[in-house]
Amino acid sequence: MKLSILDQIPVPKGHTAEDAFKRTEQLALLGEELGFHRMWLAEHHNSGSLASSAPEITAAFLAAKTQRLRIGTGGVMMMHYSPYKLAEVFKTLSALAPNRIDFGVGRAPGGDHPSIYALAEGRRQRMTEQYDKLDIILKLMNEQKSGEYVYDQVIASPTNIQLPEAWLLGSSGQSAMQAGQLGVGYSYAQFFTGNISKDIFDTYKSTFTPSYYMEKPHIIVTYATTVAETVEEAEYLAKPIDITRLQLMKGQIIQSMSPEDAKDYPLTEMDKLTIANNRKANLVGTPKDIAQYLVAEQEHYGFDEVMLNCNQYAQESRLNCYKLLAKELLK
Repeated sequence: MKLSILDQIPVPKGHTAEDAFKRTEQLALLGEELGFHRMWLAEHHNSGSLASSAPEITAAFLAAKTQRLRIGTGGVMMMHYSPYKLAEVFKTLSALAPNRIDFGVGRAPGGDHPSIYALAEGRRQRMTEQYDKLDIILKLMNEQKSGEYVYDQVIASPTNIQLPEAWLLGSSGQSAMQAGQLGVGYSYAQFFTGNISKDIFDTYKSTFTPSYYMEKPHIIVTYATTVAETVEEAEYLAKPIDITRLQLMKGQIIQSMSPEDAKDYPLTEMDKLTIANNRKANLVGTPKDIAQYLVAEQEHYGFDEVMLNCNQYAQESRLNCYKLLAKELLK
């Protein structure tokens, strides 16, 4: 099984953004050492709890720190940016780290209304044209005409380089057909809702058209996981994540607290029911049990790669989560 990493660069309570970036660097170096295939950085705006607002910059930094690990965005939120600028940014990254850069894009805003408005310089966003925008970006990167006058007058530089892999992210299945028709990889965020559907992947595969960016269909599924040597310890480490997700559902974005603080956090009976229901989006247990679950998921749904998102409070616990699952799945 190919195993990869998704990092949102969390800033736990009592830590700074500088701490978070150091933790991300440590994670990238560990991922390369353990044999992970790729590491992606998410994009989030107007948040004190997540420091990943410029994933393409962090990707450049991590690519310079590693030798083998593929580095990319999971994803850059294309609604905010010019197709021409994205094409040049990722061609530059790919020229600096040939055959190691992933251009992963999403259609979500990655932020709240004030951040969307600020990123658009106060203009109204065109939310319905993003698949067309992605098509233009892919053509600009590949030095093809897009049919759009404004872009056909320019060349995205640097030119004549090996281009990055291209991926479209999704969490509901709406992007599957578009990813297939555009000939890019498809990355499905199981950890958003805990839901997954074979029909989504079958749609992607049946509509896939080979392209410069991908010769055959390739599907990544991202899971949030918390593992430890015992179920009891895993539950203890997972409770801060449970509370963070609970508060997010209530419209409150909070920094992750320590397991010690989470242990006595006041929860209503409804809160406890919500947390229990949310557990399908955060796999909690021993390494062996979670590894067996992921293997069974891959066999049933027919995807190609598992991407892990481990957001434990302590860096030691976070790194250990990746270590324990790598030991089970990268044999």
